[in-house]
Amino acid sequence: MIRSIFLLCLITLLLHLPTEAQTQSPKIGYVNSAKILLEYPDAQEANKKLDNMGRSWQSELERMNKELQNKYEDYQKKEGLLTEQEKRAQREDLIALEQRIYQYRQEKFGADGDLAIATDSLLRPIKQKVIKVIEQIAKEQKLQFVFDRNDQILVLLYGEAKYDYTNLVIDRLKRGSSSDK
Repeated sequence: MIRSIFLLCLITLLLHLPTEAQTQSPKIGYVNSAKILLEYPDAQEANKKLDNMGRSWQSELERMNKELQNKYEDYQKKEGLLTEQEKRAQREDLIALEQRIYQYRQEKFGADGDLAIATDSLLRPIKQKVIKVIEQIAKEQKLQFVFDRNDQILVLLYGEAKYDYTNLVIDRLKRGSSSDK
């Protein structure tokens, strides 16, 4: 009886073993998204726009900080000659200016600031286009998985160069044959 149960289990196991086609390893590739965005002309143009935006806001922020520093130094020089009421008024002015600087910094450079919004609006369509090209190449090359390997995100710790599809993606993007659909 135990022998027949064992045989039945063995036969069942053999019948459910994967076929040769099912046991093939998945085909895997990787790309370096940072390199793609550095070399893709549309991304370069978007980054130039973002840099110019950020530079002008940074200049304004530096101007405001210099103004604060000058007012603080002026306050320190005159502090001994001022009445308590004048000291309080000038300290309140300094605090108000410091708060305006903080608010401006958050408004322009904060997580939900103007630069973050502009970055998202300019780079999102580019990233979608890159993903579309990666998907096309993955289908053409019959890849089941494509990982990202760049310096900021270490999703792939090692990959042989022959499985790196970064340059193919860059080439396809530059040629514009991403089937902009």
